Amino acid sequence: MTQRQETIESLNRLLQGEYMAVESFNNFIAKLNDEEAKKVFKDVQKHHRDNIEKLAGYIQELGGKPEENLGMKGLMGEFKINMELGPDADRNEIIEKAIEGETQGVNMAEKVLRGNLDEKSRDIAGEILHQDRHAIDKLKKLQLQ
Repeated sequence: MTQRQETIESLNRLLQGEYMAVESFNNFIAKLNDEEAKKVFKDVQKHHRDNIEKLAGYIQELGGKPEENLGMKGLMGEFKINMELGPDADRNEIIEKAIEGETQGVNMAEKVLRGNLDEKSRDIAGEILHQDRHAIDKLKKLQLQ
């Protein structure tokens, strides 16, 4: 596998994580009754949507094809979230699940950053990592309110 193919594969893994995050936040937002919390969740979700746009664009620049569906892994993740939260999930349970998901995103971005990437890919993955960490901070502040 060439370095370009390896980079495209790594970026597509990150892209899948971003799609999973957007879908997860759709579920979280639908379950929240607290308008202030919804606003924070929508803001975090917007960052994930922006990340999708950046990643997909750069994958195409590299001559690759962005993998834009969630696949079985994503569907199973969504099913798991819905089962764990249930219809009566409270605000704190939802925030906790969101933090857990964002932490998984941080771990994935760190793993991608350790790979063999070109400079622009490294910058994009680093920016996503930074945004995910910032999202965790925002969500933890919600817990304290």
